[in-house]
Amino acid sequence: MAEHVHGSMDIREHEKTFAGFIKLSIWVAGVSIGILVFMALVNA
Repeated sequence: MAEHVHGSMDIREHEKTFAGFIKLSIWVAGVSIGILVFMALVNA
């Protein structure tokens, strides 16, 4: 088995997945806040 060289692994797929996760998290947070504001306005 070859020796592992730190920093030699290709992580492009990992970075794309993480960027997608962050984008999805921002969308979910925004939609959740929007729903809460809508509920507060309708109930007022």
